[in-house]
Amino acid sequence: MRRAALVLAFALTMASGPLAERSSAVDAETRRPLRVVTFNLLHGGPSSGLVGDGDALEARLSLTTEGLRELGADVIALQEASVTRGRGNVARRLADALGMHYVHAPATSRVFPIPFVNRIIVTAMNFAEGPAVLSRFPIVDSEVYDLPRCAKRLDPRVLLRVEIDTPWGQLAVFSTHTSRDDCQVARVAEVVRARAAKGPAVLMGDFNTAESAPAITALNGPGGFVDAFRAANVTAPGLTVWQRPWAAEPTVHRRVDYIFVAGLSSTPPVACASRVVLDRPRLDGNGRTLWPSDHYGVLAELNLFGIKCAP
Repeated sequence: MRRAALVLAFALTMASGPLAERSSAVDAETRRPLRVVTFNLLHGGPSSGLVGDGDALEARLSLTTEGLRELGADVIALQEASVTRGRGNVARRLADALGMHYVHAPATSRVFPIPFVNRIIVTAMNFAEGPAVLSRFPIVDSEVYDLPRCAKRLDPRVLLRVEIDTPWGQLAVFSTHTSRDDCQVARVAEVVRARAAKGPAVLMGDFNTAESAPAITALNGPGGFVDAFRAANVTAPGLTVWQRPWAAEPTVHRRVDYIFVAGLSSTPPVACASRVVLDRPRLDGNGRTLWPSDHYGVLAELNLFGIKCAP
């Protein structure tokens, strides 16, 4: 009897001690909205692998890393993530700095249908670039889709899909960088809709197209997608592009970077919150103003897997 009482007392102590704290932490982890970010890095152009630093890419990467760390995102979609012999794989460098998993999908190596020719071009230029996805949760699968080239025949663009094993369930995340080509947006929508029929999917990227354009408006509403920023901000402009990296003041004047959600089973609000991020400069070593990119990023906290927004 005395032994049974001691066992019961020990069990009660553990229930209110470290094990209970761990259980509460896990419970909190599984109930909070998913935090995602999309950001175009500005690689500096194909010639940057031979002649330069990609518009001060190294200094901007430092600024970007600090900003992304402060945001504490679960998933990050990158565009213009470059690879050269000098700077290495930028997506990998960011993932390592942030302690995240990653997948990178170079588009530059798809100019021609002959892989050998593409390898020669990439090697000679010392440059490859494309979208990437970083995740603090395990990435269990990925696939790269070639996008049609209705507007620019020698400008390959791709759509990257990764499957992420989150605490809430498996999530499909897509990252892309289209070239103001309606054919590409239509193909992206087709691929994402097919995956969204099986469960939630998040599409992020630089579409080079304003939200009033038919290709973008076709995604929303009957198109099956929800624009997370616009859902959370009815009137805010959300401008994200044409920031001059060394300007003393903001110069953005278009919104082209989006976070779309599809395959929803929950009711609105889909986005608990969304805002423009990575939109502040700092002084570089020469005392000049430097911005992280010619784009601002977009962050969204998403109501997925039945998780409700905080009151």
